[in-house]
Amino acid sequence: MRHRLMPLLLLVVAGCPSAGQDAGQGIVAGKAPALSAEAAYEHIKTQVAFGARVPGTAAHAKQLAWMLDYLRERADTVFTQSFAHTTTTGTRLDLTNVFARFNPTVPDRLLLVAHWDTRPTADEDPDESKRGQPIAGANDGASGVALLLELANVLARHAPPIGVDILLVDGEDYAPDNMYLGAKYFAANLPAGYRPLYGILVDMIADTNPLYPIEANSQSSAPEVVDRVWRTAEELGFGAYFKRTSQGAVEDDHVPLNQAGIRTINIIDFDYGPGNQYWHTHQDVLDHTSPRGLGVVGAVLLELIFRGG
Repeated sequence: MRHRLMPLLLLVVAGCPSAGQDAGQGIVAGKAPALSAEAAYEHIKTQVAFGARVPGTAAHAKQLAWMLDYLRERADTVFTQSFAHTTTTGTRLDLTNVFARFNPTVPDRLLLVAHWDTRPTADEDPDESKRGQPIAGANDGASGVALLLELANVLARHAPPIGVDILLVDGEDYAPDNMYLGAKYFAANLPAGYRPLYGILVDMIADTNPLYPIEANSQSSAPEVVDRVWRTAEELGFGAYFKRTSQGAVEDDHVPLNQAGIRTINIIDFDYGPGNQYWHTHQDVLDHTSPRGLGVVGAVLLELIFRGG
């Protein structure tokens, strides 16, 4: 994803919980079943162990097979969107989106999105000699997938009251001129009549010091979804993580989905390490991630689902 800085803006809301209320004890009683942050974190470890999941590599193929096996054991239906993309430098990429559905016949649906590929270059690494090497993508790539897979595990055991779709998109992070490829393809090739209530993208959510300010493109494209998600987080006692401040605009997979008419927001912690110094570098590794944010974001997503959207 690309980041465009904007002035910080404090959004004041009455009743916002204090930092002392963020331990998950909750201001209101939650309706959702529990999600294991540690189990979700194991999915990060699995992905990192494959190696860099760059399109065209063995690690990329292994990750795809693993995700499909995992979801086919849990979701009601799973299908793929396979497509080819030729980059601006003439490289052919064979890419695959994975779409898993729970309660597929229910009209009221929630779309949850993450990208599963990793970046082929460490273009922000301070060591120029290493910038041409792919990154491990423990946070940028693995974290969103890890949470949505574990959420699928919960939904397999506890039937949700609404329809839930998990979209894992490929080709998000290939190169500056070849970005968001899977999201763009899905937006241009939606299932017939597909109109979820709204969508939520999760990206870079496993920082050791997680914080999820409001992303500016989300606020401008789907303000009512932003308010619903942040209000739910506050009611559960997670207001110290879901701050009503702006972190600026992030160009990410939610942008083409909004352009296709699916009102989608981005839950993202775009301050990975001090001054965002781990982003797109060889410091995006397991040691710089933790289960905490997975548990927080997972609790909010499940609460939205089990409240009926």
